[in-house]
Amino acid sequence: GAGKSTLIKALAGLLRPDSGEILWNGSPLHDTPGEIAYLPQRSDVDWSFPITVRALVEMGRYPSLGLWKKFGRHDRDIVEKSLHALGMESLADRQISELSGGQQQRAFLARALAQEAHVLLLDEPFTGLDAPACQSLGRLLDSLAAEGRLVIASHHDLNTAADIFDAILLMNRELVAFGPPGEVLAPSRIRETYGMEPQPETQVS
Repeated sequence: GAGKSTLIKALAGLLRPDSGEILWNGSPLHDTPGEIAYLPQRSDVDWSFPITVRALVEMGRYPSLGLWKKFGRHDRDIVEKSLHALGMESLADRQISELSGGQQQRAFLARALAQEAHVLLLDEPFTGLDAPACQSLGRLLDSLAAEGRLVIASHHDLNTAADIFDAILLMNRELVAFGPPGEVLAPSRIRETYGMEPQPETQVS
């Protein structure tokens, strides 16, 4: 209830802020189609929807096609490269309902790559994943950031945040602190945000 998902959705342009404006490279969000990719919480996705991994990734090309441009060879090449980059080629024809949690996240990231987005907004991407899947996803996000993409994710586990992210924003309905993990996750900041000291192996939402 701190406002993490609301912030992510506002950055994605899905919610309009009550005041102020959100700019990307000096332009309003609605003037930057394709620049930003949003990955919802897994609980918000209808995994029973009859769509394959390949079809899901192809959806990432739609913003650049517009109303009249046809899906062509260039688009198919980008889809294949995106599937390859995420190691999803062998699962391309599988229904999304048949994927594991980690594979589902990779499928949506492949869609974001196909969109050629520069900003990736992920809402609680690690929720529901086991430890190996979390580690794999963490390495994947590192590699995407190393390629020059901006990866912004909401996260609630204080014990793993410093290992995953280069910068952390603490919030409780308003900004508490932002900066390097070592500074932001200081005990005084944790008390200010949650009214408690961080406890080992404890998740705070």
